[in-house]
Amino acid sequence: MGGFSWPLETELDDLRKVVAAMARRTTEEVRVVVSPYRICPLGAHIDHQGGAVSAMTINKGILLAFVPSGNPEMVLRSAQFEGEVRFRVDESHQPKKAGKANENINANGSEKLQECCWGRYARGAVYALKSKGNILNQGIIGLISGSSGLDSSGLSSSAAVGVAYLLALQNANSISVSPTENIEYDRLIENEYLGLNNGILDQSAILLSKQGCLTFMDCKTKEYKLVKSSNLKENTSGVHKSYKILLACSGLKHALTSGVGYNRRVAECREAARVLLDAVGKHELEAVLSNVEREVYEAHKDKLDPLLARRAEHYFSENMRVMKGVEAWTSGRMDDFGKLITASGRSSIQNYECGCKPLIELYEVLVKAPGVLGARFSGAGFRGCCIALVDADLASEAALFVKAEYNKLEPELVGKITQEGEAAVLICESGDGARVITAT
Repeated sequence: MGGFSWPLETELDDLRKVVAAMARRTTEEVRVVVSPYRICPLGAHIDHQGGAVSAMTINKGILLAFVPSGNPEMVLRSAQFEGEVRFRVDESHQPKKAGKANENINANGSEKLQECCWGRYARGAVYALKSKGNILNQGIIGLISGSSGLDSSGLSSSAAVGVAYLLALQNANSISVSPTENIEYDRLIENEYLGLNNGILDQSAILLSKQGCLTFMDCKTKEYKLVKSSNLKENTSGVHKSYKILLACSGLKHALTSGVGYNRRVAECREAARVLLDAVGKHELEAVLSNVEREVYEAHKDKLDPLLARRAEHYFSENMRVMKGVEAWTSGRMDDFGKLITASGRSSIQNYECGCKPLIELYEVLVKAPGVLGARFSGAGFRGCCIALVDADLASEAALFVKAEYNKLEPELVGKITQEGEAAVLICESGDGARVITAT
């Protein structure tokens, strides 16, 4: 359960050997895209309203080993899913119809990768690149693999897959693209090609994050900054200890609610925004809560019915938690940062009213675990895992506590995790953003 650097050289070697055999090349010719998963400590459920969010990547994610094919053909295999995907980059790849795509939407707005053709993201990457005028002369021969047990955990595995294919195709065709440009390319994959109605937080975190930094983004302006922490420096209260990230898996890989719940909450936020904007005569503004000033909310929140009032309260309180969190992170006040994470989780349950019984139970267990500074859902809270910031010295003790206590509450789900050979709790570290590495 310990936190190790990722990817391990043994992982890379194993992938290189498979691809070398597939392509009849040497292992030295095989390149690997490292596309990490992300967590969002603060900024839950407000990105679609133009709110402020925070994120960081972890040392788990997607690895795509590949070689340029030398022709327009794409040949892809997956370590998780069956079959082989073959197509040509010089073929036409058109966006999917919205109705078809929406059949594969989860409650948190992301695509169910296990239930669709896993090669669609590769086709989407070709579509995105060509739609912006890039010329693709070469496909890739590749093997894609995700960190065990984390493909449905609310860690943005779908965005990591899209980014991985983009970087591999750009590398194979000597196309130079900035991280911010790739955010737009991945948006094209998800929004246009696959018809997924999500924002740009996930791919932004995957492409922009740096180890040890908190990525802060204003989803209204799209401006971002990397925030360093002074958590190892001394202050009046002594030396701040380092931290680890706990991923506590619920055992739920299928949402216990439909995508309607997610979409309905987005609509409720917009309805609350419209009531507040109309109250001050700003009928022309788009009905999103980021267009409502805090003073307007405070002055007119009594005009909202109870349900809309809870949605608006979550938005404004969460936006404030993000701002306070950046201050706490910058000054190294990890205890304060953790308390804000826990408060975010509580508001997600009480005000945004998302989550399900196992995830809420898991959240409550994490909050009580030794050394845990703060915890919340990862994703919408209908499946997958919870995340926690934990004192590095107590991470192993916390992991054992969480597994034991959650087992008392949900023995069948924990048994399912164990049966599948996966860890109930993983100890992770922050990592770097997506990149391509070559054999040394």
